[in-house]
Amino acid sequence: MSTNKILRINIHDNVAIALQPLSEGDEYFLDDNTEPLALLNNIPYTHKVAIRPIKKDEKIIKYGSPIGSALYDIKPGEHVHSHNMKSNY
Repeated sequence: MSTNKILRINIHDNVAIALQPLSEGDEYFLDDNTEPLALLNNIPYTHKVAIRPIKKDEKIIKYGSPIGSALYDIKPGEHVHSHNMKSNY
């Protein structure tokens, strides 16, 4: 288990940012969470990872603001990018 390799920017965010390339299966602690977040995919540097379940059509929240919507249900630890979210802009 590792720390300080993912960053939630705002307390309201439902995604965190990879501070380096991260590997599927690895576990990371986030902020005050007592349970580690297990990655379901490889996460490239600066890409987003879901930190809680996100339902289809639910807003993806980064910087405390919506940046897109989920195209389908996204599990905690899953890579969040253009393959499973659409831009709201």
